[in-house]
Amino acid sequence: MTQHQDQQTGAAGDESSPLRRAISGRLLYLFILGDVLGAGIYALVGEIAGEAGGAIWVPMLLALLLALLTAASYAELVTKYPRAGGSAVFAERAFGRPLVSFLVGYCMLAAGVTSAAGLSLAFAGDYLGVFLDVPAVPAAVVFLLLVALLNARGIQESVRANVVMTVVEVSGLLLIVVIGAIVLGRGDGDPGRVVQFPEGVSAGSSPSAAALLAYYSFVGFEVSANVAEEVQDVRRVYPRALFGALLTAGAVYVLVGLAASLVLPADELSGSTGPLLAVVQASGVAVPDQLFSVIALVAVANGALLTMIMASRMVFGLAEQRLLPATLGRVLPGRRTPWVAIVVTTAVAMGLTLVGDLGELANIVVLLLLLVFLSTNVAVLVLRRDRVAAEHFTAPVVLPVLAIASCLLLLSQQEAATWVRAGLLLLVGVLLYLPARAPWWGGRPARSGEPTRAA
Repeated sequence: MTQHQDQQTGAAGDESSPLRRAISGRLLYLFILGDVLGAGIYALVGEIAGEAGGAIWVPMLLALLLALLTAASYAELVTKYPRAGGSAVFAERAFGRPLVSFLVGYCMLAAGVTSAAGLSLAFAGDYLGVFLDVPAVPAAVVFLLLVALLNARGIQESVRANVVMTVVEVSGLLLIVVIGAIVLGRGDGDPGRVVQFPEGVSAGSSPSAAALLAYYSFVGFEVSANVAEEVQDVRRVYPRALFGALLTAGAVYVLVGLAASLVLPADELSGSTGPLLAVVQASGVAVPDQLFSVIALVAVANGALLTMIMASRMVFGLAEQRLLPATLGRVLPGRRTPWVAIVVTTAVAMGLTLVGDLGELANIVVLLLLLVFLSTNVAVLVLRRDRVAAEHFTAPVVLPVLAIASCLLLLSQQEAATWVRAGLLLLVGVLLYLPARAPWWGGRPARSGEPTRAA
């Protein structure tokens, strides 16, 4: 695409997209906040306590700062090139290599769909078991089917459902903060624990080791780049929504970390698979256990919905770039949602639920997303020479440079076995890419007249 075309099609209010612009600035803020405040925080507090002791808030704050660095690159590129496809589009423009663009998109897809499969199994596990005794895998498949139906119904309906679920998620976390305040106010708990690090571990090394776990709590903001074509006045509202959501999430995480340490010592937090529920139980505040199970189910469902929205829009964007078959770019005539992409990504997620234990894949998900972030942060520097007429957010050059350094730092903490597994996944991506470039898969989905193709 030429620079002149960018200036025309990149303008806010572009009507050439087959996707409906139905997301307002407030909905986008809640979309991002809901994806960041996912199910992870309900389990990760204990893991972080095992690394950082009672000073849970320190790696949380460090992870927020690292996430904001990469978010600045997304804010610049999304407002400069507001198209579906996100990081893969940025890589194609910056590096001019379809293979690189595909691998970036593939990393997002592999991480996203795997996360959705894991969330569906989490939904169908112990949390659902409090209310229903059903087999995990069939329940996970039914759950993914319901998510797909909501996704296909429309982006506006999906985002509005996200609003409700985000309110529930945030309410649960704020409940923990209030419980911490009640315990502190009546003279119970131990405020000194919030600055205690594990014995034999320095104050410098402990937060950095826990930062990788905490960073996972902030992953999700990048998903918003894939709905850029569906945001109203994207150039004006996107940076505000992105930074506002991250800062809100960071404040909530820091307060939750402080409250958890006030109520329980680090060893008890790290020894629990439901650390926040353990905080509620130890506080003596009258909150039914079932209430937190419901909140956790809502948090997991919200994370799965937003992840599958991202995955389907990523497939749609890759199809438009001719990196996947053109058929995957078809949309429903009335709803204008990418129905083929939704069907395919949901089928893959359902297949992954049959794998069973996805615990070993969690570190691979983080590694793949860090590779995506590294690509995006490099791309924002490369694309500084590409001028567009429309005004857009511009990050100070030091921010993407620091973001690159932060990604390299976090990648250096990954184990060799994780690198090997991720390398095998990338090799599979290359093998998928080769037939996609064959002549019989050529052709681009039309930007207009789509109803006849989708019929």
